[in-house]
Amino acid sequence: MPSLRRGMLALAETKRIERFITQNGVSKGFALRFVAGETLDEAIAVTSELNAAGLSATLDLLGENVTSEEDARAATEAYCEILDRIAASGVNSNISIKLTMLGLDISDELARCNTATVVERARAHGNFVRIDMESSAYTQRTLDIAYDLHAAYPGTVGIVLQSYLYRTDRDVRDAIERGIRVRLVKGAYAESDMVAYPSKKEVDAAYRRQMEALLEGGNYPAFATHDEKMIAAAKEYARRHGIGPERFEFQMLYGIRRDLQLRLVREGYNVRVYVPYGTQWYPYLTRRLAERPANLLFVIRNLLKG
Repeated sequence: MPSLRRGMLALAETKRIERFITQNGVSKGFALRFVAGETLDEAIAVTSELNAAGLSATLDLLGENVTSEEDARAATEAYCEILDRIAASGVNSNISIKLTMLGLDISDELARCNTATVVERARAHGNFVRIDMESSAYTQRTLDIAYDLHAAYPGTVGIVLQSYLYRTDRDVRDAIERGIRVRLVKGAYAESDMVAYPSKKEVDAAYRRQMEALLEGGNYPAFATHDEKMIAAAKEYARRHGIGPERFEFQMLYGIRRDLQLRLVREGYNVRVYVPYGTQWYPYLTRRLAERPANLLFVIRNLLKG
């Protein structure tokens, strides 16, 4: 793993630095260029603005790795509140959830029960829940719960697969067979080369290979990338194989490449913006910057444009 990425991921896990950064007003102002505020009201307002521009959204309450059943229940209630507010406000958004916020570090059964509560609420509102993927230590456990709930609530649950993991080609094939919706990402956690491709070239090749498989056989796949070459490859593959733009979507991060998002919408593609909010923005932001060095350039360019 390159030293810059290793360093950024280490910062994401350093509580002392997190406390210093999050208590600094300038740092918070910087973060809020890429995080839609700290409250649900702020996130709903941002989502409404995105919808007005032709963009749909995924709301993500920031946080992870709760250590008590009480905190896991609180997160469950918070996710249900988000779904209620989406329905009441009429905004076009679904939600992403993290199983470690719902008790996965305590027990698989606790996480499954809490997640089922959220999924039931989503189904009641005719909405959709994407189960985020965390580090490779959680991959199989996350998929087991997601597939179980997909069988119980078809059409209401989706997963995230990370291209940089060696196992993902197999997981893509499995997801296609099960008919579950997939968001494909490159991956943002520090992983050993025992489980993940060590080079950008290998990760890019894996992403493109998996993207093509999902375009061909997936159930409304979502391609989460700001890489214009990868986006162009997806568009060209879809064109050559007669796959209409209504059969997939592109996903991008809030605060990054709005120009590209809007251009794709004008071209007739579905674009969904990942809208994080909440007080725990520090780990999220540092991981996004660590994903690839080019993200630092994205941040700098977006700040200069502001």
